[in-house]
Amino acid sequence: MDANDGARVGIVVDGGIRLDRALVALFPDLSRARLQDLVRDGRVSRDGTLVRDPAVKVAAGAQIALEVPPPLAAEPVGEAADLAITYEDDDLIVIDKPAGLVVHPAPGHESGTLVNALIAHCGASLSGIGGVRRPGIVHRLDKDTSGLIVVAKNDAAHHGLTAQFADHGRTGPLERAYAALVWGIPQPRTGTIQASLARSRHNREKIAVVSDESGRHAVTHYAVAATYPEVSLVRCRLETGRTHQIRVHLAHRGHPLLGDPVYGGAFRTKAARLSPAARDALAALGRQALHAELLGFSHPRTGETLRFESRIPPDIAALVDALGKA
Repeated sequence: MDANDGARVGIVVDGGIRLDRALVALFPDLSRARLQDLVRDGRVSRDGTLVRDPAVKVAAGAQIALEVPPPLAAEPVGEAADLAITYEDDDLIVIDKPAGLVVHPAPGHESGTLVNALIAHCGASLSGIGGVRRPGIVHRLDKDTSGLIVVAKNDAAHHGLTAQFADHGRTGPLERAYAALVWGIPQPRTGTIQASLARSRHNREKIAVVSDESGRHAVTHYAVAATYPEVSLVRCRLETGRTHQIRVHLAHRGHPLLGDPVYGGAFRTKAARLSPAARDALAALGRQALHAELLGFSHPRTGETLRFESRIPPDIAALVDALGKA
């Protein structure tokens, strides 16, 4: 293992300082910027509690645990692939991402990602702000979530789009809406879920609802669009865009997504209550039933409001059809 990789533990000597400064003192071989990224990525805990704010103050004697992931290859390469391009100009490209496609290279997914395909398609025009691993990436979709994603093709567009996503549509036309199939019928049928989210302390692959300072503010607006035996079609609008937000929020309310292996495992037996056709369609789906069906934003150069819609893909549509015939 490289000296820069793996788990490390240190005790804060000088208290009352920012976490990132304490980390620099404890682990001087890593840059402050790198340490800040690790904090935001959920790889630092203080006295056993995950911390995501580099500016939080730490006391003398606090135990700091740091996890440094193994290094990735220096730079992804272009790989030709068919892209479902919804819109493209000199500043940005909107892709209708299929389920199963990873957005950017990461451990276990070094190639075959959307970034690899974009490098081949766009060449050197992609924005470099996201770094060599994530060129042009403004926001992400989970590997098994299908639907619309926008990518910046130059740095000016990246700045403009990132500002809109950070503003969460409060002062501009940013819109993000998803279609989801969930177990049961949420009550009330239209509402808002506000629950802070953080990396699970027990399983780093999962996100959890938390009530302490480690959580990040998260808001999901939802409305039941249709109901079937045991299942609802729910449309969700994001006010914030946290990792796994819709999946965790709906599971927290007792209505996990169909096919979600991470947050809906306890509901697998419910499939036995579906019709044979619906059970077959659910088995064929093989992923969480979540699709990013609407994306709207202001063009970062012209200011024009752009709004794109994507039809529910065939695998989810087949499940909806089978549920409707039950």
